[in-house]
Amino acid sequence: MVYRKISTLISFFVLFLVSASFAGEHFVPITSYRTGPYGVNGAPAANGFVDYLKMVNARDGGVGGIKLAWEECETAYKPDRFIECYERLKNKGEAGATVFQPLSTGSTYAVLDRLAVDKIPLITMGYGRTDASDGRVFPWVFPLMVNYWSLSTAKIKYIAELEGGLDKLKGLKIANVYHDSAYGKETGPILAKQAELYGFDLKGFPVAHPGIDQKATWLNVRRYKPDYVVLRGWGVMSQTSIKEAMRARIDASKMVGVVWSCSEQDTIPPGKAAIGYSCASMINPGTHYKVFQDIIKYVHDEGNATGPLEEMANQQMYRVGVLMGVMTVESIAKATEKFGDKPMSGEQVRWGIENLDLTDERLEKMGIKGFIPNFKVTCADHEGGAPVKFQRWNGTAFEPASDWISTDQSMVRPMIEASANKYAEEKGLSTACN
Repeated sequence: MVYRKISTLISFFVLFLVSASFAGEHFVPITSYRTGPYGVNGAPAANGFVDYLKMVNARDGGVGGIKLAWEECETAYKPDRFIECYERLKNKGEAGATVFQPLSTGSTYAVLDRLAVDKIPLITMGYGRTDASDGRVFPWVFPLMVNYWSLSTAKIKYIAELEGGLDKLKGLKIANVYHDSAYGKETGPILAKQAELYGFDLKGFPVAHPGIDQKATWLNVRRYKPDYVVLRGWGVMSQTSIKEAMRARIDASKMVGVVWSCSEQDTIPPGKAAIGYSCASMINPGTHYKVFQDIIKYVHDEGNATGPLEEMANQQMYRVGVLMGVMTVESIAKATEKFGDKPMSGEQVRWGIENLDLTDERLEKMGIKGFIPNFKVTCADHEGGAPVKFQRWNGTAFEPASDWISTDQSMVRPMIEASANKYAEEKGLSTACN
């Protein structure tokens, strides 16, 4: 009995010390994956995220005079590990966790039912459950900037540009080579809708996790004789797909990757096979924007960087990680406008995200004008409908392959609302804005 009391006191004391270590700070949970087959993408993203938080603390003293604090937890890109990390981190800090960014569709689905109970928002920028863009049904989830379905409409528009117009899509054969997971399957409905509308033939080719062995898949793709291949990969799958496409005599210029198949990890290993490959992106290439110069000045030059300086220029996923940090900090900053300069809770940051309005003027102040397009979030629209930029690999670097291409919200939004309403009916949820 005495042992139990001592054990309980020790546990309480440890919990007190952990909570106290983040007292008076905005707590940012970082659920990263530096290990496993997807660590090649996850590690630079985590480095960019952390470096941005370090920079804001060093340059600005945090947000509203309140320092940012964070703790990293390794998920290995596994939903069960993410849930463990979520539970471990959600109550840390004086006001609890501000916002989670899982960088994983599977983890997004796994945590959905916990968010409203815990009052913690989720940012799923460019991924996650697409119909969560309807904030009336999913008030705690934010697929900021552009969701999977919106990305798909921009992708088909880009192919149409290469062909000379939307009318030129009729009769084309498009292969959809996708990761056989919730992430990979997410665009099935919108691609089918586009195929019906524009008259192109569509055929799907799933690739089993982690995507190292794809020979049989690409033999079938070759037999299909596609005019274009849409690549929906992640991690080692994408680079393997580009290699196998060359063996299947499919030119890289006829391949269009999604946002998550758009990094140097995808294009450098295949060598010459990747030259001409293009892919969608939420960001513009380059590190000349003020945000990166500030990271160099306040983090790298002070010897406080998470990774090597070369990573900034040579890793697209590092720059995506910086963008993750930008959205986290901007959401906290927006929340402080309403709730004051004190550590922000998840519920308060949820309000901040829902009221983001990233105009050109605001992007200029943030040091990212030109790096991303402007967009606005509302209660009903948790996406913002930002346009998409396509980039092309020239053998040494990504270069712009298009202007910002608008997404087709006239097609996407009705599908989102229909899917979200169905979910609400199944779960017995109300559909309203607060």
